[in-house]
Amino acid sequence: MQAQDTIFAIATPPGVGGVGVIRVSGPLVPDIAKNLLGHLPAPRHADLRRFLGGDDQAIDSGIALYFPGPHSFTGEDVLELQGHGGPVVQQLLSTRLAQLGARAARAGEFMERAFLNDKIDLTQAEAIADLIESGTAAAARAAQRSLEGVFSERVHALQEGLTRLRVFVEAALDFPEEEIDFIADSDVADRLQRLIDGNRKLLGDAHQGQLLRDGITIAIIGQPNAGKSSLLNALTGRDAAIVTEIPGTTRDVLRETLSLDGLPVHIADTAGLRESEDQVEAEGIRRARHALSQADMALLVIDSQAPLEPQLDLRGEVPAGVPCIEVINKVDLGNPDDTDGASESVRVHISALTGAGIGDLSAMIRQQAGLAAQHEGSFSARTRHIDALDRVAAHLDQGAAQLADYAAAETLAEELRLAQRALGELTGELLPDDLLGAIFASFCIGK
Repeated sequence: MQAQDTIFAIATPPGVGGVGVIRVSGPLVPDIAKNLLGHLPAPRHADLRRFLGGDDQAIDSGIALYFPGPHSFTGEDVLELQGHGGPVVQQLLSTRLAQLGARAARAGEFMERAFLNDKIDLTQAEAIADLIESGTAAAARAAQRSLEGVFSERVHALQEGLTRLRVFVEAALDFPEEEIDFIADSDVADRLQRLIDGNRKLLGDAHQGQLLRDGITIAIIGQPNAGKSSLLNALTGRDAAIVTEIPGTTRDVLRETLSLDGLPVHIADTAGLRESEDQVEAEGIRRARHALSQADMALLVIDSQAPLEPQLDLRGEVPAGVPCIEVINKVDLGNPDDTDGASESVRVHISALTGAGIGDLSAMIRQQAGLAAQHEGSFSARTRHIDALDRVAAHLDQGAAQLADYAAAETLAEELRLAQRALGELTGELLPDDLLGAIFASFCIGK
């Protein structure tokens, strides 16, 4: 990063609107403000000013806010211009800022500077993007908690515990003449176990946060006319799919996104699985199987009024390791005994026509996805966070095994070091510059 550059970006979405916001950050902000506004506004006071062009003619008028560093989002001098939202006005202001020495910011560069200037850590920076992109109220609340530092605080607490244990272990290695038999001290094993338990709890909560952020992908499968499209309509609360009594109505994959009590669900209604010589239907079945191969969960819809065994055979279509909920449909027509076809899969009885059992199905989906009933304490998390915490767990477990089986102090010290390094990747303390650049490049312009 060219740290001495002054950068600017339009912070509001493209298009016409009542207000358009442009942010400027860097050492040239005071000079830019004097040229653009006629004077430097008082810190953190809204100042109604005209925005002047090079010929001293007004380009626009609006509110100017000046935040002197280090008491700003980026830690640098920041100027925020709140003018009228229109592409021509915004472009004229951008051109004027470029004339005054600023350059257009890269995607995520404002947050990158805030991170590099120790205003936020990496998990908080990512939480800003997650808050902007959140698709449900629960996901937004989780992202806000990460932004407030809930995730970071728990990572730092684990880091501190690791540091204290490393100091003790490595001191014993460095000063053997002191005859400190730390291996015989059960407190070492106890402290290590507390770290393992703490990381396990943090990893579990991170999985919850990732679910709230990313959601899950579900494929609805079953034989033709089992009620798959009716189930989609019942879950979405609208006529998203065409429903007829003619088998094979659905020929292509129909995708919808919905929220099940805060869990984002990307659901795919697929063609009925059967052998078909119809070229169009056969292509639909091929696409159904592809959608199933990409899914995190399957809903196998079963017609309760038809023979169960051939329908249950479709369980073999579900990839290994993918949770499958058997949805016994049409119970409004009678609920026959289905115990003969009982399996290890979870079953829910519903009527897609009347809505009976849909609440139970929603709860079962959330349960099978791994989302706890109470998730208000969750924070936003990403795949890279899960990967890092998994590595922490592996190193701590290996260290515990070496301690228990071989009393291997050197190996324990190394595993603790590697675990701490993996934790440092979460907050960005130990990430290489190229990876940091890739992370911030995925953020919005002007953020």
